[in-house]
Amino acid sequence: MPGFPPPAADGFTTTTPVPLYWASWSPPHPDERLLVLHGGPGASHEYLLPQMLRLQGPAGAGHRAVVLYDQRGGGRSRHDDDRAPVTWESQVADLGRVIAELGLGSSPNIVGYSWGGLLAMLYCIEAAAGRAGPLPGKLVLIDPAPVTRQYREEFEAEFARRQGGPEVQALRAELAESGLREQDPEAYRQRTFELSVAGYFADPRNARDLTPFRVTGRVQQSTWQSLGDFDLVPQLRTLRGRFPALVLHGRQDPIPLASSRACAEALGAPLEVIEHSGHVPYVEQGEALFRAIEDFL
Repeated sequence: MPGFPPPAADGFTTTTPVPLYWASWSPPHPDERLLVLHGGPGASHEYLLPQMLRLQGPAGAGHRAVVLYDQRGGGRSRHDDDRAPVTWESQVADLGRVIAELGLGSSPNIVGYSWGGLLAMLYCIEAAAGRAGPLPGKLVLIDPAPVTRQYREEFEAEFARRQGGPEVQALRAELAESGLREQDPEAYRQRTFELSVAGYFADPRNARDLTPFRVTGRVQQSTWQSLGDFDLVPQLRTLRGRFPALVLHGRQDPIPLASSRACAEALGAPLEVIEHSGHVPYVEQGEALFRAIEDFL
């Protein structure tokens, strides 16, 4: 598992209902800033690192600041004394305040990954209706979470099928017989994590290159419940032409490709399918992913 450099700047927000941790990786004089939204909900920004720092630009010519924050209820923004339910509305409101407080401008460039992609879409819908901050200048959606409840149910069934499939079961048996639990408990925990997310990958063994993370279950549950029987497609159509967008989707992602296709068609955006990649193209096919994003930006 790769490490990652410390941020150039970090801190906690003061204008959100609860403090949210943010961090920025930046060259000395960035030309622009990108706000990157992690998945979950209930996770943290760290599992996007170090790979997502390639969004700064080509090696040796970094010219963008990459800004990430831990959404409410996850990572360093988890406050266990705050038991208020976390909803999609509260996450959208937080995002608007983060954009304002961190001075990301009147047309912030946003990159949303997985749930972060759906959060970005929800934010744009609310912003267009005057209920959030500014619309983005450019929007990149990387393997966005399903845009309807039906697609989410299809994803859950497919992920469960993969986790129970012969390839992942063989890896579980291999770990059980390895003696690693007694010989090296830390390595055993790492392998256990890898197997818990193996179904997201085109090649389950690639999970070893994903930075481990934890999800706050109550936050994940309350946020998804708040969406109800959702279908964002009609509202996304109202955003067509309001800003440039790009949708990317790993060919072997357990999230249905049809979901990202519906999203792209609604926004009038190109859809780039990343071959030989599951839900985590920044790990499995970084060259193809970041080349496509760089060309778009």
